Amino acid sequence: MTVPHDDFIPPADPLQDLLETLDLEDLGSAKVSISPTGLSEGLTPGVEVPEIFADDFRLFRGKSQKMPHGRVFGGQVLAQGVVAAGRTVTGPDPEVPRRLHSLHAYFMRPGDDTQPITFAVERMRDGRSFSTRRVHALQHGKPILSMSASFQDITGGIDHQDEMPVVPPPDEVPTLSDSLGFLFDVDERARQLSFARPVEMRHVEGNLFVMPGHERVAKNHVWMRTVGELPDDPLIHEAVLAYASDYSLLEPALRRHGLSWNDKGMRVASLDHAMWFHRPARADEFILYAQESPSAQGSRGMAIGRIFTVDGTLAATVAQEGMMRVPGADARS
Repeated sequence: MTVPHDDFIPPADPLQDLLETLDLEDLGSAKVSISPTGLSEGLTPGVEVPEIFADDFRLFRGKSQKMPHGRVFGGQVLAQGVVAAGRTVTGPDPEVPRRLHSLHAYFMRPGDDTQPITFAVERMRDGRSFSTRRVHALQHGKPILSMSASFQDITGGIDHQDEMPVVPPPDEVPTLSDSLGFLFDVDERARQLSFARPVEMRHVEGNLFVMPGHERVAKNHVWMRTVGELPDDPLIHEAVLAYASDYSLLEPALRRHGLSWNDKGMRVASLDHAMWFHRPARADEFILYAQESPSAQGSRGMAIGRIFTVDGTLAATVAQEGMMRVPGADARS
């Protein structure tokens, strides 16, 4: 298993650490404009063109969770981006805020987990039913993530959904501590995976932290929930769902090729992430993450996930492509 950095100390309370990470500091508003540096038709140097940008920017700052590998977890910056965008959205009725319905994000650079992250939120548009925001997560003066998000008033309309897959219920699926407990005395990473995360995971087909999957099939199912109760704020639950959705989504691509997370020399990193929120779900109650990988090529793996509540409600759909560089991969089928 992956060897953690010598200076990595897991948080005493992982869930409280996550909530503090999502509690962004509001730095206020900013104005941005551009001035052309060269001549072009109808423009002269020094002329501001503010209409290229959104009406205004709002700045937030959040801390980075310490990670064993020293890089910011992609799900963390994604979840913080959700909170930053959501904090700038109000609907016609302040008592009934617009709810996040979709996000589209690109992971652009590795984040530094020793430094805070600044989030610049552009107010792109507030319409009669929808609000659109663009978020840039910045470290060391450069973007590490760029995300667009859209929010909608709660409304009715046509309604249908796919059925939930038939899998064993969560109380019949081993926890990570059940599966990895035999390694606790010899591998600190096994203990960290079991207890240092704010989200509990139960892999129906077995986890890939120790060994590859038994069957080379490009799908798997994971039960998840936070390790404790969350506030009732719907935005926090949406942010935590986004956070957790980045944990295991590329696992179906690994299973299809008989790989595990600990294969020597393998490098995996999220490239982009899209998520559609269909119906409300609490992240502190069990959800089923049904995942599959329709394709892998060019050192990239594609994965689709669907999130169901215990009663079978389809809460969200997720899509992600990740870099997957595996030594000797050209020889694999």
